[in-house]
Formats: sequence, C-alpha cells, structure tokens
Amino acid sequence: MSTDEEYTPVTELGYEEARDELADIVSTLEHGGLDLDTSLALWERGEALATRCEEHLRGARERIETVIAQKNSADEDDE
Repeated sequence: MSTDEEYTPVTELGYEEARDELADIVSTLEHGGLDLDTSLALWERGEALATRCEEHLRGARERIETVIAQKNSADEDDE
C-alpha cells in the first residue's frame, strides 16, 4: 500500500475509485502481517472511503427519486 502522501484525497475520488481502493485495503488488512500503526492508518482510510462511497450512493438515490417524483408529477398533471 502507499503512504499517506501518495493517496488521492478521499473527497476527490469517484465512487468506483473509492470502492476499488476500499476493496484493496480490506484485502491488505485481511492478509495481515502489518504493524499496528499501518493497520490503523489503513483502517481509518478505509472508513473514510466507505463514507465517500455512501455519499455517492446517497446522491445517486436522491437524483433517481427526484426524477421519479418529477415523472409522477407530470403524469398527474396529464390526468
């Protein structure tokens, strides 16, 4: 895994990038053999990545709900 200086800031990552990096971190942590400080740093990065993924998914859900609401509203207006 990279050092903190090599990581892209979490806030700049798209969903797929954050998801893929999170999967890599989980795999690394599951493999074990890391010192405690490295493990904790990876865990913290993983938590931030999971939160970023949730933000992207929440945003997508809101966009879908908005489109559905607009369509339903337009359908009601047509009646």
